[in-house]
Amino acid sequence: MSEPALLVKPEFWARAKRELARSDPVMAKIIRAYPRVSLQRRGEPFFTLARSIVGQQISVKAAQSIWNRVAALAPQMQPDEILKLSQRKRRLRAAGLSDRKVEYIVDLARHFSEGTIHPARWGEMGDEAVIGELIEVRGIGRWTAEMFLMFNLLRPDVFPVADLGVQKAVHLHYYDDQKISLERLREHGEAWRPWRSVATWYLWRSLDPVPVEY
Repeated sequence: MSEPALLVKPEFWARAKRELARSDPVMAKIIRAYPRVSLQRRGEPFFTLARSIVGQQISVKAAQSIWNRVAALAPQMQPDEILKLSQRKRRLRAAGLSDRKVEYIVDLARHFSEGTIHPARWGEMGDEAVIGELIEVRGIGRWTAEMFLMFNLLRPDVFPVADLGVQKAVHLHYYDDQKISLERLREHGEAWRPWRSVATWYLWRSLDPVPVEY
């Protein structure tokens, strides 16, 4: 099994949509354009983080192709499977992973296997505390940690200002396609609290109707 079948829709989704649409006419228009889709959680923590690493700095299409090949090598996508594969790194490279991403995904597996990160506690930890723990893993920066908060922990108020898609969509829909500073972007996002994850997801949809899943 290369992908867990369970899909979980956030319980806050309908309320967040209503409140965002009520307060922001531009966002309301985007939300109305995608009435039957939502952010959904797919997979366990290791699965989600490994997939995020694979997808770093490449297109969605390329990431999916590489992920399919990696998943074929580790059908259950468990840390111990990846650690066994690490003894034959050529197979991971042949799947399309760069040397650096091989190092990252193996280091992630080692952290899970050795218990140096604590998934069981994350549900009770604040967003910044989870991010602080995750970025101790090689290859996991703030963006990857934010994707994990959104797609696995289903945190409602994550706003990844460094994400190029978020930047592009805000420039396009709110500033006549003119670029703004990251500080201005952060300030703009304050209007979407406490549902910035939902606003982010719809900004992505406005650029690409096919939802990305981690």
